Amino acid sequence: MAPVPIRRCPSWLPALVLVLTVAQLAVAEWVPGIDRFADKAFGARLVAYPLLMLLTPALWVLVARRRGSTRENAPYGAFTLVMLPFLVDVTGNSLDLYDAIGWWDDLNHFANWALLLTGLGLILCRRVRPAWAVVVLVTGLGAVLAIGWELGEWYTFIRHGTEIDTAYEDTLGDETLGTLGALVAGLVVARASRASATPPVSR
Repeated sequence: MAPVPIRRCPSWLPALVLVLTVAQLAVAEWVPGIDRFADKAFGARLVAYPLLMLLTPALWVLVARRRGSTRENAPYGAFTLVMLPFLVDVTGNSLDLYDAIGWWDDLNHFANWALLLTGLGLILCRRVRPAWAVVVLVTGLGAVLAIGWELGEWYTFIRHGTEIDTAYEDTLGDETLGTLGALVAGLVVARASRASATPPVSR
């Protein structure tokens, strides 16, 4: 299989994802009487989601300053991938997809972890070799983040909500799907790393 080429991403794209996410969170928290947002801790999400979305770019800036990197070298595509799962989650709630489509939550845990860990992997694994180490690192990080996410869900709204009876089975399924999504991300990042390490062919 041929290596995956890495293309540049415009700087405005992660900013747009952030704005769309915060706008929907604000509607969910400040517009009363919308049943689909009830008992889902949107007040906590309004604070936590923007902070989590900005964490990776902020850390990159801090490290880049020490290394003398410029803004033009920023991995905006990776930033966008890291931010997209938050937009997908909020949009799914805005459109009531979690209640309307039975498999939507499962798809989200798989696909969102694939997006998130692809973005993180592209940032963290640029110098990691060999390819199997990239896959293991990205998959392991995804498993840890899946556990952390489930702990956050339990603390914010499951422990005092109506889903406590099915929480154990749901949590195991979500952690498994998140880890599988991270595995897919690890494979993608490993191929992308091969592409960046392959020297250009002279003509």
